[in-house]
Formats: sequence, C-alpha cells, structure tokens
Amino acid sequence: MILTTQPYPFSDLALSQRLERAEAKGNARFVEARAKLFLKSGAQWIEVAGAYAMFDTPSSPLTQTFGLGVFEKVTHADLERLENFFQERGAPIFHEVSPLADPSLPALLNERGYQPIEFTSVMYRLISEDISLAASRHEKIHVRLMREDEYELCAKISVQGWSEHPELADFLLEIGQISAQRDNAISFFAEIDGQPIATGVLCLGGGVALLGGASTIPAARKQGAQLALLESRLRYGAEQGCDLAMMCALPGSASQRNAERHGFRIAYTRIKWRLKQRAA
Repeated sequence: MILTTQPYPFSDLALSQRLERAEAKGNARFVEARAKLFLKSGAQWIEVAGAYAMFDTPSSPLTQTFGLGVFEKVTHADLERLENFFQERGAPIFHEVSPLADPSLPALLNERGYQPIEFTSVMYRLISEDISLAASRHEKIHVRLMREDEYELCAKISVQGWSEHPELADFLLEIGQISAQRDNAISFFAEIDGQPIATGVLCLGGGVALLGGASTIPAARKQGAQLALLESRLRYGAEQGCDLAMMCALPGSASQRNAERHGFRIAYTRIKWRLKQRAA
C-alpha cells in the first residue's frame, strides 16, 4: 500500500463517535429500506441518549443498539425506554458498547441484569483517492458498481458465496435485496470475463467508508476478487470525500488478519451485552 506521512487518528472518544455513528447510520438506512419493502415488518429505529436502537426483525443481527454511552451518559430511564422498545416488538435486547463509552455504563448494565456475550474488533484506516494495496491482483478481474436492476443478482452471488450454509439461503436473499436498495450504500461486483464472481458493499456517512457484504462464489476463490473489491471500495469512498475506512471482525479471525495486512488498525474491541430473560 502507499505509505502516508499523515498520522492515524488517535483511538479516543472522538474517533469512537465517528465510527459508531457511521455504522449506526448505515444500519438505520437498512431498517428504513426494509420498512419500505416489507410494509408489515414493523421495522423501525429510534434514538435514545444518542444511541440508535434498531428493530429489523426479532432474529436479525441488526436488532440492537449502536453507540450506547458514547454520545451521552446513560440513565436507568434511558435503558428502560430502550428495553420497552425491543420487548414491545418481541425481540431480545442487545447493546454493542464501545470501551470509550461513559465509564458508568458497565455497572449500570450489570445492575439491570445484562451479560457480556461477544467481542468485535472495530478496525479503521486512512484512505485517499490514490490508494493502492500492495498485493498482486488477477489481471482479468474487473470491479464495477452494481446497476439498479441487479439487486437480485447481487443477492444470488451472496447466497452462492455462503453455499456451505444452505440454511441461510432465504435469509441472504432477503438481506441482499434490502441492502442493495438502502440509501447511502453502494454494491460492487468483481467480474472475470464479464461474469460476476464476488460482491462487496460500501456505506458512506460522516466521512467514513464502512465496508461489509463481502462474498465470493466457491469456484472463484483465492484469485484476488476480494482484494480487488477492497481496493476499489476504498478508492471510491475517498473520491466521495471519506478520509477513514471502517470494518468489523471477530477478534483474531482471518478477516482481522487480512484487514491488518492491508493497513487497518484495531481502534478498540467492542462488547455486546444481552439482557438476561427475566423469570415470569
């Protein structure tokens, strides 16, 4: 990759606010797209104490809060309102919490019966329009933007990319259809000889390019499709005025390792908290 003399932003509260809000807004746009496409879904989001609370479906990974305690100090009344929001919709209650959140929040969550259940590496890197990743690329791979009439094709490529998990097929088709039609999100194809072999998604907001939705069909793996998609999305984000890129990964995973190889750093490790089900 091209080295830059510009220092990385310090991993402080200000950075966490940018990253958490970028992800929250991207997910809010997804929830809004579901609400438009599926009128009876009840999909909705609200803001409480600066956090975005999402209801997508009861089992959706988006059904949770983002940014809790990062923008405002959280009170029992705030958590009560959030809990009611999810409980009224028959959904479990999850909060993704940055370690830069107000220090009083962990104790408050413990008092109300929450348990930590999951960790996520929140990663970031500087980007610019002349970005180039230092790795060899398949000369026949071409990356392009998805056209408006190709959201079904994009969803099908995603399903093929997860063919080892056939139980996810219907879920991925629906997710792909919604994701391709949300505001401020752009889907990309990687192709060989005009045939789509991989997809990737980019959400833009607050000067942050949020990466997600990576999927490659089994027959085309290990040819550099995701590398090409990564480079193209980073460059596109920079062209749209973003100075930071963001992605999330399971700590210690291959995804985290690959991201670090391409200039990403761990900003912080986020904890997901779940409210224990209370006895009737």
